Amino acid sequence: PITPGELLCLGSSLAFTGLFYYLYRKKARVVARIQEAPKLQVDDDLPALVSAADGSAVPPSHYHEGLQGVIQKLLMKEHRLVWNSLARSW
Repeated sequence: PITPGELLCLGSSLAFTGLFYYLYRKKARVVARIQEAPKLQVDDDLPALVSAADGSAVPPSHYHEGLQGVIQKLLMKEHRLVWNSLARSW
């Protein structure tokens, strides 16, 4: 026979699983919409593209009220090799 404690654990486990799946699906939809957004190159043609848009501005962000578009910065970090004299390795 199943004890009430086991039923409580099973029920709470199912509830948490459902909650986390709901949050996962919600965030997956947001990520899919972000990946579908147009990607503009930051070059000499950008002012012409922006002035051709409605209102001569990049459209507002759907995710942050008051923001006009999103600029992604790329950062490349190069790991430096250091000689370890104790282990005699890089």
